[in-house]
Amino acid sequence: MTTARRSMSFGPRGVDDRPPNVAAPSGGRLHASGRWLPTDAFDRATLALVAALAVAVLYTFRDYAVSNDEVVQHRYGQLILDYYLSGLRDRDVFNLDNLYLYGGLFDVVAVALGRLLPIDVFDLRHILCALIGVGGIAATAATARLVAGPRAGLLAALSLALCGPWYGAMFNHTKDIPFAVAMIGATLVLIRMGRRMSSPSRSDILALGLLTGAALGLRVLGLLILVQVGFAMALYLPWSEGARRHSTAAAARLLPALGLAYLVMIVAWPWSALSPMNPIRGLLAFSDFDYPIRTLFAGQVYEMGDVPRAYVPVYIMIRTSPLTLAGATLAVAAAMANLRGKLLEQQKDVAVLSLAIAFPVACQVVFRGPAFTGMRHFLFVIPPLAVLAGVGLNKLLAMTGSRSRVMAACCAAVIGTGLTWDASVLYRLHPYENLYYNSLVGGLAGAFRRYDLDYWFNSMPEAIHRLEAYVRTTTPKGLESAKVYSVATCGDRKSFERTVTLPQLRWDFKPEWNQSEFFIAPTHMNCDQDLDGKIVATVERFGVPLAYVKDRRSMVQNAPTQAAESRSVPVN
Repeated sequence: MTTARRSMSFGPRGVDDRPPNVAAPSGGRLHASGRWLPTDAFDRATLALVAALAVAVLYTFRDYAVSNDEVVQHRYGQLILDYYLSGLRDRDVFNLDNLYLYGGLFDVVAVALGRLLPIDVFDLRHILCALIGVGGIAATAATARLVAGPRAGLLAALSLALCGPWYGAMFNHTKDIPFAVAMIGATLVLIRMGRRMSSPSRSDILALGLLTGAALGLRVLGLLILVQVGFAMALYLPWSEGARRHSTAAAARLLPALGLAYLVMIVAWPWSALSPMNPIRGLLAFSDFDYPIRTLFAGQVYEMGDVPRAYVPVYIMIRTSPLTLAGATLAVAAAMANLRGKLLEQQKDVAVLSLAIAFPVACQVVFRGPAFTGMRHFLFVIPPLAVLAGVGLNKLLAMTGSRSRVMAACCAAVIGTGLTWDASVLYRLHPYENLYYNSLVGGLAGAFRRYDLDYWFNSMPEAIHRLEAYVRTTTPKGLESAKVYSVATCGDRKSFERTVTLPQLRWDFKPEWNQSEFFIAPTHMNCDQDLDGKIVATVERFGVPLAYVKDRRSMVQNAPTQAAESRSVPVN
């Protein structure tokens, strides 16, 4: 415990004064081969957590629906591969909506693996994305461990693993989660390089280049890493005599990383290779996106390009655990409490992490870029927030432990209770962990019809199962196959097709919704109110309805129904 306590000290004898060539991090030992092997109980607990999460992914990935974006994103990956396999002659990749403005790294990897592995491509996408998300939890733990020791690493890993918007998004936010993982990975490397910024190792340069390229190969916002690099250089380099020489030498050593990042980017993002200025054009185009997407904020409906300035900060505040917010606040406050004289390493680390959160959010507030839906496009600020939470909570345990065992036990009990509560909430929400809202808005019940909920209709599979059960119980035995059912829904066709088990059920995309016999819809944006009907099933969590199933057969005439059947799409 003494090691962990000292690791949080901002004083003169803390970890910040540890020489950069220290033999091994606290809580570990060096193998004869030079590899670091964890021996600390907190390290072992972190590794066990990561392993358990990987097992949970493989056990539950089929519980998650196909999101509205996944079909077109997978098609984009196919077109990128076709572009390269055709010798750059097949240029359909530049004509698929506006997807050319995004990188397709994840989609290319998913398509390539899908051609090699005998598994459903959307199952593969969910497994791959979720395992990347687990990797992000491991990177978050490694970052917090580097900053403040093994206990901070475990607390950071728990904070992120029990973050509903993160865990719930891991399975089908196939752009936002990989991008966030690349960003926190680059931040980890930057902090590690800070210990020896004037002479970074080749492995760190390689890692920074690959991670920056991966981020840019997913979203143009990966350019934020360049801001972090500049900030880290200004923070970690010795600004004394010869400062210009130090900064010039450091910048020169980082040039190979930028070159590697550019190569990775243009491979994953073909449009960026057509002109050196295209990444900048993509950033400008992204800031002007104005899709006809509506979103909820405090009970008011807004177009995504016209939300209040407080939209993203408030969503982060109400969708992140209060324990995480409190821990992050404590970490920043502790770092700022001792700003006299030379900054210690840990204070510099906290500053880099704070920039990774505050800068993009501040840009959103000032320039009012497109907010899309909730905080999903800002998921990349959650891992550094979890790192700060681990650092801050570790600091709190160290402070109380230095005073009395009773105080330390009480503090540990409070933290443990908070983490256990978050775990219980996610367990009861499953598989809709993404709908987590904290007590600042009264949880899920307080957010109902006031903030964004099931915007991708992840509850569709459960709604379909309830619809099928209803049809079976209300149709005379043996007559199920004599009827073709028309169904209208607010969700995506692919999710419906993958879920339905009644072969007689037909998917209905016709514009004449009022001809449908059944209606399934999420309560998000009041889609459930678009068609009347008898509510025969409800998907709910914590007593909050997430989706309704309506029987409209008594309202549908025979002639319109026959016309609808002729245009319905069969499910194979």
